[in-house]
Amino acid sequence: MSANDSLHVAVVGNGVIGMATAFRLAHAGHRVTLQAPSAATGPSWVAGGMFGAYTEAWPGEEAMLHLGAASLRRWLPLLEDLEGVPTQQSGILTGRGTVLAGIDAADAADVESIVATTEEHYPGVLRRVTRRELRALEPSLAPVLRGAVVCDDEWSVDNRQLLSKLGAACRELGVNRVLGTVTDVDELREGVGADVVVVAAGAGSAELIDVPVREVKGEVLRLRRRGSSESRPERTIRARVHGRPCYLVPRSWGLAVGATEYEHGHDLEATAGGTRTLLDDAAMVFPGIDDYAFAEVSAGLRPYSPDNVPLIGEVRPGVVAACGHGRNGILLAAVTADAVRGIVEGEPLPEVASADPNRFRS
Repeated sequence: MSANDSLHVAVVGNGVIGMATAFRLAHAGHRVTLQAPSAATGPSWVAGGMFGAYTEAWPGEEAMLHLGAASLRRWLPLLEDLEGVPTQQSGILTGRGTVLAGIDAADAADVESIVATTEEHYPGVLRRVTRRELRALEPSLAPVLRGAVVCDDEWSVDNRQLLSKLGAACRELGVNRVLGTVTDVDELREGVGADVVVVAAGAGSAELIDVPVREVKGEVLRLRRRGSSESRPERTIRARVHGRPCYLVPRSWGLAVGATEYEHGHDLEATAGGTRTLLDDAAMVFPGIDDYAFAEVSAGLRPYSPDNVPLIGEVRPGVVAACGHGRNGILLAAVTADAVRGIVEGEPLPEVASADPNRFRS
């Protein structure tokens, strides 16, 4: 297929991966049908909205580090195409920069492992700060935080505004949105006359194209700043709290706080225990959160692959997987959308070679 050919692509999925892919394809001049069971829901609606490419690195997970870095480089151009304005005028971006720190000595050691892994491949993207320097950057944070580093190159977005803008942009570009559940990709392809079907249905992709994707439950809180409340941090705060990850992501109205992880099957109910843990951990990082109003607790099912690396590529001629992004769906949406466009146009992206969906097949 040539990059100059206009093809008909059916995209299955109503989350950020499916919608960003539909937008990228339509923006490139392809005819797109977006097949989804409902309006945007699921983990994309629940997500914190972090572009944590460098501050989520972990020894042994270098493939995810490189994918995240590749996607981070593609996000600002995507937002400019989406909003039609320079990124400094974006209404979707909610904060620039990430603080990574720990509560106790073991947490500080975990932070050091992340720093070492990132620095080995991307030297200079993280900078260490003293407690005094951290206090100057983010005066609302608890003084007990240890081993703090700052990444100025990471951003955060309001995930719900992002989904809304993607939906509106797809409509303007003529994407045909069809509400309904897909049970057979071949029937869909034949029914709509598509040249290619892209399956971006999260954990539901497993049944459609026989890929190993499982559901992992995650809970996220949304807390609204009241008139009397202390100002929230300006940057995303990623903390290790007695071995548990905790993040606080700025919003115009307050903070998104997350996130728990459980393998409980298809369970979408938020729990009292998960909520309590998130509130307790967040208060250790940002004590002023106690005066914030409790706006929402929600749960989503993150789609994970066996090795935590997503599945991006052709599973058979004319059928493309774009699923298994785990907790990094928002971050990886940009590189996934560009990768799918590359596959459709016969110009695959080398950056996503590690995400070959056929790597688990004997």
